[in-house]
Amino acid sequence: MWDFETDPQYQELLDWADDFVTNEVEPLDLIWPHLQFTPLNDTRRKVVDPLKEQVRQRGLWATHLGPEYGGQGYGQLKLALLNEILGRSQWAPIVFGCQAPDTGNAEIIAHYGTPEQKVRYLRPLLDGELFSSYSMTEPQGGADPTQFKTSAVRDGDDWVINGWKYFSSNASTAAFLIVMVVTNPDVSPYQGMSMFLLPTDTPGVEIVRNAGLYGEQEGEGSHALIHYDNVRVPDSALLGGEGQAFVIAQTRLGGGRIHHAMRTIGLAQKALDMMCERALSRETAGSLLSDKQIVQGYIADSYAQLKQFRLLVLYTAWEIDKFDDYKKVRKDIATVKVVMPTVLHDIAWRAMQVHGALGVTNEMPFLGMVTGAAVMGLADGPTEVHKTTVARQVLRNYEASEDVWPTEWIPRKRDAARAKYAEHLELEVGNQ
Repeated sequence: MWDFETDPQYQELLDWADDFVTNEVEPLDLIWPHLQFTPLNDTRRKVVDPLKEQVRQRGLWATHLGPEYGGQGYGQLKLALLNEILGRSQWAPIVFGCQAPDTGNAEIIAHYGTPEQKVRYLRPLLDGELFSSYSMTEPQGGADPTQFKTSAVRDGDDWVINGWKYFSSNASTAAFLIVMVVTNPDVSPYQGMSMFLLPTDTPGVEIVRNAGLYGEQEGEGSHALIHYDNVRVPDSALLGGEGQAFVIAQTRLGGGRIHHAMRTIGLAQKALDMMCERALSRETAGSLLSDKQIVQGYIADSYAQLKQFRLLVLYTAWEIDKFDDYKKVRKDIATVKVVMPTVLHDIAWRAMQVHGALGVTNEMPFLGMVTGAAVMGLADGPTEVHKTTVARQVLRNYEASEDVWPTEWIPRKRDAARAKYAEHLELEVGNQ
């Protein structure tokens, strides 16, 4: 039971992780930025492998996975507490064995992969020796699978895949792709779509270009436009059986969304920390920034947003552990996804403002955080779609009023109250 206090033994591990990330891992973000999803060369391996080994020795490697996959089986709540620390650093999830999108893709292989796929991909993926890409979004269909056109057609014992995918993150450095395609256009997309696992170097897989985020140089991004041109794969590449793509997607995306939120807590906390330090360090117009009411307002609003968001994330992680069923927690996972971009954007923006001109330069990380908030509003489905999901799930617990007047219409409730206590009211009148 987690009751707003972490057990002392795990808290010791978290304290170690906090110090370890600050002193050993965050420097990697500065010397090797944007290389965390690139296979290690000899130089980086000499630094990164010993760091991973320290994490393993502390029992914090891939903590949410079971022992059969090299983890501790701690579940999502303890992962959330750890991810709050890891979210400060680009490299930290890699060093601790819980990076996106590989954690979600590992879940898919663990649940639906063949024995050969588990040997070839799952163990190296969990060990951080190779990386993966989830190839779902399309140029026209966006994140709406019902609009997807990429297809796979049977040809003997093989399948032949044709179509285009966009924003397939890390595809250019990935060892394999998990691609979502139409296998039966004559039925509902919810029954007619399937997923395949295929090596990135399969003939016909063409990475046309990589798109970067704003501020990255053209051609240096990590989000690929992929053309699948008569890509032939064996039937064994099919994950979970034909028509199972939506079931598999929920296994993956539910975890991916909550993991993004966990890490976002750490990033937003970092922005709040920087804002407070700057407020106490900079004097203008006769007093410290921390004495200005508007800056105090920034700090108070940021603290309140972050605390509320953190409690929601931890509660949702607790629910996942309790029910072991992402569908039962769908409403709260979607709610977390809705709230997350606004929390990060607002806190990062306020911190940027408090830093003045320095805040908008590339010598501080705030605009990167703001861009990251925009990405979080789109990754794993746009915010607007998740708002619809939340509303529909909430409305299931309610019924329409039985007549034209609302249930809480005061005149009717007053009449009912008077009828309920009529004898007391009569006595009261009689005693006057």
